[in-house]
Amino acid sequence: MQIRDGQIDGSINMNFSKFSAAILASSMALGASTASADLLDVHMSIPKDLTFLADSAKLMDKSLRDMSGGDVGLNLFGSGELIPAGEILESVSSGAVPAGWSFLGQWGGQVPVSQIGATPFGAGPEALAAWLHVGGGLEIVQRGFDPLNIKVLACHITAPEPGGWFNKEITSIEDFNGLKMRMAGVGAKVLNEFGASAQYMPASEIYLALERGRIDATEFSLPIIDKDFGFNKITKFQYYPGWHQPGSADVLMINMDVWNGMSSAERAMYEAACQVSLGWTLQYAPAAQTPQIEVFESEGTIVKTFPLEVLAKLRVATERVLNGEAEKDPLYGEAYKSMKAFVASSGRWTTLQTLP
Repeated sequence: MQIRDGQIDGSINMNFSKFSAAILASSMALGASTASADLLDVHMSIPKDLTFLADSAKLMDKSLRDMSGGDVGLNLFGSGELIPAGEILESVSSGAVPAGWSFLGQWGGQVPVSQIGATPFGAGPEALAAWLHVGGGLEIVQRGFDPLNIKVLACHITAPEPGGWFNKEITSIEDFNGLKMRMAGVGAKVLNEFGASAQYMPASEIYLALERGRIDATEFSLPIIDKDFGFNKITKFQYYPGWHQPGSADVLMINMDVWNGMSSAERAMYEAACQVSLGWTLQYAPAAQTPQIEVFESEGTIVKTFPLEVLAKLRVATERVLNGEAEKDPLYGEAYKSMKAFVASSGRWTTLQTLP
């Protein structure tokens, strides 16, 4: 999907249009006429024009404006336009800026429960969305942000990401020893169990770090997003599956004083527009990846899957690391236990409904 000058192109299918229309209509019935003419400044941790990741924020903006007759919406600022990406959390918390948009797991160092935004070998996109909005997950996450005076809305779910871009083959778990890799979230801690040096790095710094040899490998996002960064031009292999992020959440963070200052109708519109964006992310991503993978291959990328024995050892280490994180932070432990139980609750249903 591309959104230009407030106009969405035809990539949203008919089913989504009906879904969106139903939510918008129900929210408008709450009384958009009560909205105070107010556009929320939202500072993003990603470039404003980044495919898919930024498009969901633009769709949320359009939905808000449609519901309110233009009175309510988002003023989006890309990464670094006004504040550095790494300062969004503290800026929203203090009220220096009213709102931010970022990957939830980006804030694991300051808010440990936010690591649940992407769980290695954990919930896939549909299960993660369901747990957050139906299984009580977002309420647990919110408790981690309450001391920071921040309201959290989960408005974007990213499909499983590739396992990463590498300049060498991964044939055994020993190949991670000494590897310098850009990786976000808990997955970095898992790789470091095997002697890697994996750590988070902002999107804007990755290409140069690869080019200059400061890192040997990277993961970032979906193929349709990675293409904009040119990782395929300076690495040889792309590996699957994305064991480290089978599903991940991006969030809109609003200063709680700003949120509480909104009318009930405005808050309802924000929550409804958030669901419109989340629904679109679940529908759009899967079919869009294969054509881009084929483009990568035509340009020389070697697409491979991690050996089963490598994935098995990563899974064992993941369980150890996640249990350790749960012991260190009780709220993260509550979230992790809750998510696992929620996913397991659908296990028999999924098995019974799996077609031979």
